[in-house]
Parts: sequence; C-alpha cells; structure tokens
Amino acid sequence: MVNIRTLDPSASPLDYYGSELRRERERAGMTQGQLGGCLFCAASLIGQIETAMKVPTRDFSERLDAALGTEGRFSRLVGLVLRSQLPTWFQQFAEMEARATYISTYQAQVMYGLLQTKEYAEALVAAHSPEDLDTLVAARMERQRILERDTPPALWVVLDEAVLYREVGGKNVMRRQLAHLLNVCARPWTYLQVLPFSVGEHPATLGSFTLLRFDDDPDLFYTESYDSAHMTANPPVIRERSVGYARLQATALSPEDSAALITRVMEERYGPEGRAVA
Repeated sequence: MVNIRTLDPSASPLDYYGSELRRERERAGMTQGQLGGCLFCAASLIGQIETAMKVPTRDFSERLDAALGTEGRFSRLVGLVLRSQLPTWFQQFAEMEARATYISTYQAQVMYGLLQTKEYAEALVAAHSPEDLDTLVAARMERQRILERDTPPALWVVLDEAVLYREVGGKNVMRRQLAHLLNVCARPWTYLQVLPFSVGEHPATLGSFTLLRFDDDPDLFYTESYDSAHMTANPPVIRERSVGYARLQATALSPEDSAALITRVMEERYGPEGRAVA
C-alpha cells in the first residue's frame, strides 16, 4: 500500500520539501512509480522523500525540477533542507557563513569545511557519525556552494602545518585533498597561508576559530568544542581576535611559499596516486 502519511509542511524544511513534492507530482497526474521512472529511481524513494523519511540530494532535486517543470523550486529548497540536517548547534553559524562577505579562519586540526573534498569529509564524518554519513557529507558539500557564486565571499585561511600531515582517509585521499587545496586557492578571492611548525607559540594556541564580516552587520567570532559552539559579536572579543589573526597572517608563510610547501608534502609524503608511500 502506498504510504499516505500526512505531513505538516511547517514542521521542518524536509517536511515542506516532501509536501511540495507530493503536491507537484499529483498536480502533474503522476504516480510515484511514473515519476520514479522519469528520474531513474525507485518509486519507494519518491515515497520516502514525500513522507520526510529520506533526505533528497541536489542531483535528485535538479532532475525533479526538469521532470516536473518546477523552474528550479526544488533546487532552491534542497539547500535549506540540507542545511537543516547539520548539527543543531552548528546551523546558526552555517547560516551566517552563507551571508558573510569576508571569512577569515585559522584551522589547527583539519581542513576548513569549505575546502574539504567529499572523500576527506566522508572520512572525518565516519569517525564520529557513521550512521548519518551520507546526509552530513551532503550538507557539508552544500555549504561549499557559496564559493561558486558570481560574487563569492573573500576567504582567507591560515592552516596549521599539522593539518597537511594528519592523514585523513588514507594517502590517496590526502593527495587529492592537497591538490584540491592548490586548485581552490588559485581562484580569485581565496587565499591560503600555512603556519609552519617553526613558529612555535602563537596567538591561536587555544585552537581553531573563524571571523565573519558582513556588509551591514557586526563582525562575528566563532569557535566550537566537541558538541557545542560559541559565537559572539562582542567588540572587545572581535578586536582581540582580529589582532590575533593579523599576527597569524604576519608569521605564517606567504601564499606562494604555502603553495610550495603543500606541493612538497603532497609529493613527498603522499606520493603518486595509487602507490603507497612509507
């Protein structure tokens, strides 16, 4: 029997997406099986998404718009749906990150989320939330779409050298991740510096943090712990962390020297793809 569970469209972005999918499918006079045939997927998948039992992907949403002639509605909705799947304590930052015109971040442990490859993200997420792997990785990849805008935010990343050596996902994954870093940071408005081991003590020894700037709103400082986050626009904090970030930039390698170091680590530590390096 077809699942006819009733959704409350106001309950969540996922419920709204499901109710809109059912409404548009029925408006088109199609069964779940017929729509599934158009999208090259099972009728059960259509049913699961219509009843908010499964999270749609961006690819599914784009094919859905084409099949139903909905002029990009589901492609727009899926961004809200995926963002709503992020950890609750992280969602507010993701919303502010998407609005920022300038992002500056120091990362001490792992690659910044906006710069991660899918494979790298999968390895990180699998280490702590394997049961939500596909959804959380899709949500993380969705965040990166802000860098593809016609006018993306300016992004400045200071990356601790340790991140280059922390092997996440294996040597091939790391090689592709470092190659991706080099490609991304060749784009306009994206800058990367590596803070080398030789610096020793520095203004961010307490850990990673991010500063967000906006056209019309106060700057924000963001940091996180295991399962919580702290975000503030407190002027003394913004001033202190902004000065600290400027000091990090001054002591880190230049973008050109950073790219050279990333290239050297990629080749010497991770070697040609497909061949293990001792």
